[in-house]
Amino acid sequence: MVTVIHLCFAGHHPSATAADSSFVTPMYAELPLGAIRPQGWLLSQLKIMKNGTTGHLDEVYGKVKDDNGWLGGQGDGWEETPYWLDGAVPLAYLLDDQALKDKVLKYINWTLNHQRASGYFGPITEAERKHQVDITPDSCRQGEDWWPKMVMLKVLKQYYMATSDKRVISFMSKYFRYQRAALNTCPVGQWTEWAASRGAENVMMAQWLYGITKEDDLLDLAATIESQSFPWSRWLGNRNWVIDAAAQQNGENWMHRHAVNVGMALKSPAINYQRTHDKAYLDALKTGFGDLMNLHGLPMGIFSGDEDLHGNDPTQGVELCAIVETMYSLENIMAITGDPYYMDALERMAFNALPPQTTDDYNAKQYFQMANQIQIKRGVFNFSLPFDREMNNVLGMRSGYTCCLANMHQGWTKFAQHLWYQTADKGLAALEYAPSEITTKAGAQQTQVTIREETSYPFEDKINLRLATKQSVDFPLQLRIPAWCSEATVMLNGKKLRTDQGGQIITISRTWKDGDQLQLQLPMQVSTSNWGRNSRAVERGPLVYALKIDEAWEKGHDEAEGDYFTVLPKSDWNFGLLEKDIQKPQENLKVKKVQEVTNDFVWNLAHVPLEITAQARKIPHWKISNDVASQPVSDRTGIYKGEVSQEVTQITLVPFGCTKIRVVAFPVVPTLME
Repeated sequence: MVTVIHLCFAGHHPSATAADSSFVTPMYAELPLGAIRPQGWLLSQLKIMKNGTTGHLDEVYGKVKDDNGWLGGQGDGWEETPYWLDGAVPLAYLLDDQALKDKVLKYINWTLNHQRASGYFGPITEAERKHQVDITPDSCRQGEDWWPKMVMLKVLKQYYMATSDKRVISFMSKYFRYQRAALNTCPVGQWTEWAASRGAENVMMAQWLYGITKEDDLLDLAATIESQSFPWSRWLGNRNWVIDAAAQQNGENWMHRHAVNVGMALKSPAINYQRTHDKAYLDALKTGFGDLMNLHGLPMGIFSGDEDLHGNDPTQGVELCAIVETMYSLENIMAITGDPYYMDALERMAFNALPPQTTDDYNAKQYFQMANQIQIKRGVFNFSLPFDREMNNVLGMRSGYTCCLANMHQGWTKFAQHLWYQTADKGLAALEYAPSEITTKAGAQQTQVTIREETSYPFEDKINLRLATKQSVDFPLQLRIPAWCSEATVMLNGKKLRTDQGGQIITISRTWKDGDQLQLQLPMQVSTSNWGRNSRAVERGPLVYALKIDEAWEKGHDEAEGDYFTVLPKSDWNFGLLEKDIQKPQENLKVKKVQEVTNDFVWNLAHVPLEITAQARKIPHWKISNDVASQPVSDRTGIYKGEVSQEVTQITLVPFGCTKIRVVAFPVVPTLME
């Protein structure tokens, strides 16, 4: 029997205007784009992207390259060009790369310079081109879908965060006045369900502008858009939605289960809370995210979605777009709420789910990856969207839907720009960790400070912060202690300052001096976690570890979708972990350092910094069938009861993000008696 929880949200209807709402300033404020400079392995990743498709998609992909609608042409006027820019713009300013800035500015300037008198913007419509129609709120049906504009608004925000170009503010103000006047005639779902399912993107941008201009009408607009969009906040809190998504895979209401829609929608309750100060939204978010991961969660920290939400079996797939959109939602959620629970979730996703779904050169991607992925090849697999050409699992530039080719670029770039935030008391907060350098102003006098974060995190457990300033400055510095860390130690200038338990944000308030050095020590213990079909994953700190399988790469070609890669196993994979290792992982699973994390690090087997060795026994009847290795059945004790080899084999586990093919969700087999 399912209990239905009825939630009432004060801000769900358009009546929640500025007069009767209490706008919540985010707990953490974004820094200007470019204030954070990636270093070390993260800088290497961004340079790879610049040299690959992020920096050159407009040169190698015809849909963006040819007669682009966002440059006044008759080509792509839909989502893919804004998707690409949503990652390429932050990349240009994170790297301070003038050539890439010049490239993206062509699209930004065309968009800003071609706003219609009414406030409408976007590619030239057929009605405008053929019949010289002026698009106004009264003639809004002659315009085009709201959805691609939502993405371009995010692009313009990125550009403003980098440059403070005032044109963006006046442009958005004018557009939102147009939108508010047009929504009665042309509601959010006028053209497609995509806009109605993703209305939170639009609400978020109206509220972002309100945070700058304080125009009350923007909150009215946000409430109206919310009322015309999918009611994600209610669904997330009511539980029935996520249960139904686990049970149903037919063609009805599939947009409600579409994993990318879900990834975008996760931020909706937090955004609605920001507008209304109604804490029921935060409860709905916590309930919905917990349910989502319980019913559909995979060991690498993302929920299944191939394309629909599809349960927690380790052989289900997840779309690359779903990962990057969920990461962006979590970046917004943690800024608004300040809840470290979502910061930990972002970390797990970024360091595990994101890296393996693209090639080393960032020129090819998988549309769907699987947790237990024994092979990468053409096939149907267990996907709810297999496609007739069976290309959704291969590594290709144009394989599967090309939305991910355009959209994947925001994953690493936005993660990099959200490592640090500003606090309301003029301090700074390090909420995610990676090698970086931040230059900004802090303290009551807004003194310029530079903090260099030197670390190989997530592979090492020490984070060194070195501060440079021309004069002493008093400000609070906040640090996240991940929930997986039982006790962290903070060292100041070589002396122990404090210890703290995991799962919280700590604050160090002091007068900082030039040359101060702060070290955060986050001891990482080996542990195991339970996943779908009673499988077990091995973890250490923020990383999940998977079986190292020797890879055989083959190149293929499809007439419709171009070149692609197949990756097949060259070594055995059908192992179960010993029960004793699961019971006492810290005693029995051994961590070995293989090599240093260098500045040319790539997420692949050749650059693996750490390995974990374990003992295992083969399961002879665990074989590939219908292209997947279906999980062996375990009883309620978690032990596989079928035939198991008598021989004990030592196996090597490596970070999930460094693999292409792997087993990460292991069956557990009995330990042989001595």
